[in-house]
Order: sequence, then structure tokens, then C-alpha cells
Amino acid sequence: MEVSILQARSRMVTATRDFFLSRGYLETDTPALAPSLIPESCLEVFATEYVHPTKGRRPLYLIPSPEIWMKKVIAETGRSVFQLCKSWRNAESVSRIHNPEFTMLEYYGVGLSSSDNIRLTEELFAALATDETPPQARPPFRVMSMKEAWHEFAHTDLDALAEPEAMREACRERGLLVPQDAPWEDAFNILFLSFVEPALPQDQPLVLNEYPAGIECLAMDIPGTTYKERWELYVSGIEIANCFTEMASSDAVRAYFASQSEKKRQALVPHHIDDSYASIFEHFPPCSGVAVGFDRLLMVLLGKRSLAEVMLFPFESFPETEQASLETLRNAAMHDSW
Repeated sequence: MEVSILQARSRMVTATRDFFLSRGYLETDTPALAPSLIPESCLEVFATEYVHPTKGRRPLYLIPSPEIWMKKVIAETGRSVFQLCKSWRNAESVSRIHNPEFTMLEYYGVGLSSSDNIRLTEELFAALATDETPPQARPPFRVMSMKEAWHEFAHTDLDALAEPEAMREACRERGLLVPQDAPWEDAFNILFLSFVEPALPQDQPLVLNEYPAGIECLAMDIPGTTYKERWELYVSGIEIANCFTEMASSDAVRAYFASQSEKKRQALVPHHIDDSYASIFEHFPPCSGVAVGFDRLLMVLLGKRSLAEVMLFPFESFPETEQASLETLRNAAMHDSW
């Protein structure tokens, strides 16, 4: 990596901290390990364990996001918070925009909505932009609803595809392979990733707003509609950020945990789930949170095409090692054979 990139990264980290501290946000520094995680069927995690010298082993997990800890801070303090930290996602391909270990920027504004966070994120982009930042990565953002995007790029009315079979049939009509019993969300993703996402405009940052309620998440419902207060930000066709107006309801969190826990039964790496976590939302303040892939953000703001250009030691640079089970490694270590 070039020294100039290291300097640019350092400057942007400092500028990010200054940006939120100047707006009264509290910086958090939460653990990278957790005894339990939020169940999310869309991702896999890394499992490890703590080995106590006398009390045996305790399973722990590398966080895929600091959300589980940060929301506890919000519940306790009622403050707006932000954090820059390492996060981990397992069982994903390594590519120019994917790395198992990455830096996450997460920020929650108490009293803010997802719309408020569009403006705040525009201001963040403006504060971090450099002379190298290409025009298509500079604010202002273009805002397009998911319904508008489906109409323009998939040539269909998303409201008319509310039932699973209707969404599956829309896939088949476009020559897409979809299982006969595919859930609505799976069929939605097949069509979205095939026709909508690749066609999204790339001339300026794009906020894809108002996600269907059929995509299970803890974003607030938009009254009188089948959509939620959720957006994702794309720059040059790359997803950079995800935002919710938080569904601050303990009942909603319990229902989400139950549904996602059932789906997680098929996970490659199962993890413990804290059933008491929902209780922190009994008196949770209204807020909206944004999760930003900070390495991707640096990449697009610096006009680079690969995470490897902005990360000091990307996964692809790791030396190849012989595959071995954890048990094999333990035995080898015990016998001093490695």
C-alpha cells in the first residue's frame, strides 16, 4: 500500500471522528467479541472460544457489526452515538468489494429519522471528500424509492407482487430460475439482483429508499403502506451504507428474533442468541441508525476500484496455509509439533 493512501485513510478517520463529535455524538468503543449475537439469516459469523485455565471453554463470536453493543449504550444513556471498529463476516466471497474483516462506521442519531440521516450522510461525504474524489461519489445524493426503481428497471409494479407466487412468476417471466416454493424475499432478491441493482444510475450517489415490508428487518413501518423507513446508499453501483428508522419495540424485536432464529437453524456457523435482549427496547428512544462499510467508503472517495488498494493487509494477501481442523491444531500445539 502506498504511504499516500495510509495518510488519506488516517485523515478520513480523524475527520469522521471530528464530524460526529462536533455534532454532540458520543463515541463508543465496544467489544469485538460477544457471547451472543443478533440473529440475521442473511449473514454468517466467526465463532471462537475463551479457554479458562480451570473452568473450561466458553463460546464467543466476532461481531458482524457493533450494533448489539451500541444499542445497549443508547438504551442506557439516551445519547446519539457513533463508532469506528473492526467487524467480521464469514462465508462470503473475497473480491474487490468483499473482505472477511473490515472497518465499520456505525452512527445512531436519537430523535432522527432515516430521512434526517440522508442529509447527515451527505454532510459526512462532503467533509471526507478529497481532490481525488470523482464526481459520481460527491453529494448531493439522488433519492429513488424501491417502487420507482422496480418500475423503471424491472418494468413492473412492485405493489402487484405482494404475494410469493406473484413474485416467483415475475422471475420466471424474465427467464430467472426460482425454486417452486421460494419465499417471497428470496424471489425478490433474485429479481432485484438480476434486473434492478445492475441498472441503478451511477452518475451520483444514489439512496434507494423505502424497502418493502416483506424484507424482514427492524425498520419502522411507513403508516398506510407496505414499505419501511429503510434506505441503502449506492456509489458507482456499490452498496456503501444501510439505514433504518429503528423499530423501537420490544415486541417487534422478540418476533424478529423468533423468526430469524428459526431461519438460522440452517446456518453454517450457529451462534447463541440472548432472549433477554429485547427488553432494552421497552424504553428505547426514537432514533435512526446508519451502518457504513468504511473501507468501501474510502475506496469510492479516493477513486479506487478495490478494497485491496485502501486496506493495509487485505485477506487476499494472507499467505496460504495447510487446511486443518481446530482439533488437529490443538493436538499439534500440545505436542509442540508445529
